[in-house]
Parts: sequence; C-alpha cells; structure tokens
Amino acid sequence: MNDTTQSSDLTVNLGAAFEASPNPYLLLTPDLRIAEFNQAYVDVTGARRSEVIGQLLFAAFDSGPGTEAPENVRQVRASLEKARDTRQRDHLAVVRYSMPKTLPDGSEAFVERIWSATHTPILNDAGEVVLLLQHTMDVTDLSPNIQPDEPTTALDAIIGGSVLRRAQSVQEDNRRLETERNRLVEMFMQAPGFVAILSGPEHRFQMHNDAYSQLIGHRDIAGKSLRDALPELEGQGFYEFLDEVFATGEPYEGRESVAQLQRTPDGPLETVYLNFIYQPIRDGAGAVVGIFVQGHEITDNVLAAQRQKLMIDELNHRVKNTLATVQSIAIQTARSNTDPAGFAETFQSRIMALSHTHNLLTQSHWEGADLRAILEHETEAYGHTRISLNGPPVSLEPAIVLSLGMIFHELATNAAKYGALHTPEGRILIDWALADQRAPKLKLSWREMGGPKVTAPDRRGFGSRLIERNIRHDLAGEIDLVYAPDGLIAELTVPLDRTASR
Repeated sequence: MNDTTQSSDLTVNLGAAFEASPNPYLLLTPDLRIAEFNQAYVDVTGARRSEVIGQLLFAAFDSGPGTEAPENVRQVRASLEKARDTRQRDHLAVVRYSMPKTLPDGSEAFVERIWSATHTPILNDAGEVVLLLQHTMDVTDLSPNIQPDEPTTALDAIIGGSVLRRAQSVQEDNRRLETERNRLVEMFMQAPGFVAILSGPEHRFQMHNDAYSQLIGHRDIAGKSLRDALPELEGQGFYEFLDEVFATGEPYEGRESVAQLQRTPDGPLETVYLNFIYQPIRDGAGAVVGIFVQGHEITDNVLAAQRQKLMIDELNHRVKNTLATVQSIAIQTARSNTDPAGFAETFQSRIMALSHTHNLLTQSHWEGADLRAILEHETEAYGHTRISLNGPPVSLEPAIVLSLGMIFHELATNAAKYGALHTPEGRILIDWALADQRAPKLKLSWREMGGPKVTAPDRRGFGSRLIERNIRHDLAGEIDLVYAPDGLIAELTVPLDRTASR
C-alpha cells in the first residue's frame, strides 16, 4: 500500500475508496442536499450525478406516488434529522422506499424496495455537523412479500422473512418507544411548574424545562453541577438537602421555602418562595443515580398572604383606635353638653368628621392623603370663597390624616359658632410649609379674620382639649392658640417622620 500520510494523497485514496466501495454511500449537507454519492449508489438507484447533485434529497427521491410514500419519506427524514441534531449515528432497520426503474418498453415506473439504512454525522474539529453519510442496503430479497427479480429458495424466503419480520418488529417497538419518549419530554418541557433532572452525586443538570429556566434567569446550565450552575445557593441549605436525598434515598419536600436567586445576568439576588420536592431516581439495581426536582414558584401567593395579614392587623389596629376615639368623643361631648339635643348634634358632627376622613383615606386605599385635600374636605361646607389655602403638596400617612382631620373639624366648627365663619364677612387664611428636610416638619398657620371680636375663653372646652390631645399626644407636635382681637390664630408644628418623633 502506498504511503498516504500526505493530505493530498490521503484525499485521493479516500475518494477512490469511497467510489470503489460495493456499499451504496450518499453524502448530504446538514440541510439534506445531495453533496456526493458513489457508483454503488448509482447502481441501486439509477441516479444521474448531473441531475441530482445539489438537490434536496426528497426532491430527487420522493418514494413515488403510492399512498405510503409520505410515511416512507417521513421515516428517512426523521432518521437523518436525528443523526444531525444529536450528532449520533442512527439506524433504520427496514424502510420501504420506491425507486424509479426503466421498464423494457422504455417507460419509467416506481418499484417498491425495502432498505436498511445507517445515517452517520460527520463532524469538524469544532464538533459541528458538516455532512451526513447515508449507507443503504437493499434488503428486498429478504422479504417474502415482494418478489425479487430472481427466484430464491424456500429456505431463503423462510429465513429471510423471519429475519426481516424480527427487524421490522424491533424497529416498530423502538419507534413506539421513541414516540412515547418524545411525548413525555414534550409534557416535561411544557409543565407549568419547574422541573429538572439531576444526575450523579454532583447533581449535574441532565434536563430542565422552560419554567426552571425562567426561575433561574435563563442561564446555560446543561451538564453543569448544581454548585457550578447556581453558586448563589451556597449557604442556603439546598445543596445539603440534595446531598441527603442522594445519600439516603429519602425524598425531601420544601414548603414556602425562601431562596435567594440571581434572575438576571449580573443582577442582584432576588427573594423567591418555592414549594418543591426532591425525589430520588434509582437504577435497575435500586441504587440512587439522580434526583427528580419538581415544584412551583409561589412568591406572589406568599406576598399576597403577607399583605393580607398585614392589612388585617392594620384594620384591627385602626378599628380599636377608632372605637377609642369614638368613646373619647362621646364622653367628652357628654361632659360639655347637658342638653341631650345639643349632645346629639355635637356628637353627630364629630362622628361625621371622622367618617369623612375615613372616606378620604379609603379613596387612596389607606395609603395616605394630601394636606390640601383634608383641609378642603373639612371646610367645604362653608364655601371656597371664604377659605384661602396656600401651601405646597404634602402627602401624609393615614395616622396623621385622621388626627389632622379631627383638628381641622374642631377649628372649623369653632369658627362657625364663635369665630370668622359666624358672620358673612369672615374669612380664614390657612398657610403651610415644610421645614427641616433632614427631619421634615409641617408648619401650619390657621388665621381667622372679619368675625366677631375674640376673647380668651374662661375655661377650655372639649374642642380645645381634643385639638391639644391630638397634636401633642397623637402627633408628637406643638400648637399655639392665640386669641387675638381680630380672630383666632392657631400655629401648628407636626413632625412628619413618625419613627423619629417616637
């Protein structure tokens, strides 16, 4: 044999071997176009190189017009695509595929033949499929159902038919198994919960579905160990749970388990809540070889439950506070009003003021309210032209809103009974501003003018006590009431940072 170490000589010798082989060979590109074939392939198919090179395989050879032709084509195509996509050799034990044949009268007809085919991917140095090699054998003579051109013995027919039937049976079984496997894989991939299969003691990702990929931020984890694929789980207990399942063969179930995951590339860790189970996978001998992971992310459900509990706790707190406020209003109003009719009127107006403030907060889902909206709410009954409001937007939390609502109601009621709103010419100027941005405080001035002459009261009524109690006790603020001759002046200072004032 000549030396074939030189690449040019090797190419020549391989080409000559390919052409001289008695076995039919066909080379296809990855998109299933005919790249080359040898003389043996010409002999069994009658193909002409000039007519089919560069054509799609199934355009050049379509298995004829028979009703089974589409299925024949599908089987061959599926085998080729499987070899290409998996980069593994694939076999078709038997497949019926009609080939054109020139009849003695010169006409052309399709003759059904039975083939056995092997499809081998040819890879480059980078592991990419560059060609597919099809090796076919005509096994029609082994079938008793199709008459060959030359007669065979009865023994050949019996033995050949038996071999062919066994090959067909095995292939059909494999095809059914492959179909079932593909169906299971499809169900696995489309499962709404996250699913993964971990292999070996290192918990390498053998398979995972789209939901699992979404959970971890669509990272490339195929073939990686869990510790390499999800390093942020270190110290969270999940590695240890899996190690325990693999070592003991006992499943582990997690309920509302907290995990810190990096769900975007180079992003921060995010808190997620999971329900999951780790189920051991055993081989035929009963040894644990992997772990099946299945679960659901329940972050939204857990957060919703937490919010609901917080809302219920807050509601209970507010109801208790409101009932205490109502009780205090009732007691103090009764002390200040010996007349039942006067008590009922005063008590009702104060309860309605509290109700109005609650309505205002309800509109914002108890997230708070703006100062101007509170003032407008408590003074709208006296006409907008008589009340001048001047100040920037100030968003207040619910507790401050409730207290200020009661304070402004008392000031407005007092002005209507004894002050500026008691006469048609009276007006009220309300100015406010924010001070000290590091520890913000609300400074508000309530100034009445144009009403009856004002004198300091001989004793403090319930309204004055309620105002001072709300300012100093509930709001940790200060108030200065000045009974000037031209009208009452109330100067309020309220800290807005509730944590800093406690």
